Amino acid sequence: MTGSQDSPAFRLAYVPGVTPAKWVRIWHERFPGTPLDLLPVPAAEAADLLRARGADAGFVRLPVDRTALSAIPLYTETTVVVAPKDHLVAAVEEVSAADLADEVVLHPLDDTLGWERPPGTPARERPATTVDAIELVAAGVGLLAVPQSLARLHHRRDLTYRPLTDAPQSQVALSWPEEATTDQVDDFIGIVRGRTPNSTRGRSAQAQPEPQQKAKPKPKPRSQGRPGPAKKAAKGGKPRRRS
Repeated sequence: MTGSQDSPAFRLAYVPGVTPAKWVRIWHERFPGTPLDLLPVPAAEAADLLRARGADAGFVRLPVDRTALSAIPLYTETTVVVAPKDHLVAAVEEVSAADLADEVVLHPLDDTLGWERPPGTPARERPATTVDAIELVAAGVGLLAVPQSLARLHHRRDLTYRPLTDAPQSQVALSWPEEATTDQVDDFIGIVRGRTPNSTRGRSAQAQPEPQQKAKPKPKPRSQGRPGPAKKAAKGGKPRRRS
């Protein structure tokens, strides 16, 4: 989608594993005249893209540099370990880091988990990407710990995954350049935070016309030909003469 000069597109970046479809749908419903451009970006490059104004906002994985970027944390993902379906991991409901002590655990260069020390035995070489690591897991080279959304994104029929306890977790956030908080960014923040179109914040609320109040009907003037109750009482109260 390409924006026009009158209505420039809102550029939204997102890292692998994030599904922005729900928020994009609401944007199109509320702002049909403003296109939205989706920009997929590797997790390691998302912050640089925002700082360079390559996108107006983006769904990123924390941490980010808070001196240049604003961020609203949205949710924290479960960490899972990916393994072949015939591996012992597939026979249990969850795995601990200690359970992987004797396993080769791959640690790709684009890893999004903040390990102090990755579990298991490291491979001879670190895979360049998570996609490469998934291929190695399928080949029986080792296991892989990733956020659950990435395990789903790279799902294969010959692989499975189980929750990995006592492991770092990845947190997803909406981020944007702090010095570029535009009206469009404010509008999208409102969508992500669940504000309604009639919210008191944001341009969408200001654009809503105020309901017109119906004029109160004027009271009908009292007919001059019919006497009121007071006059009737006066006529009926005339005293009689005594003989």
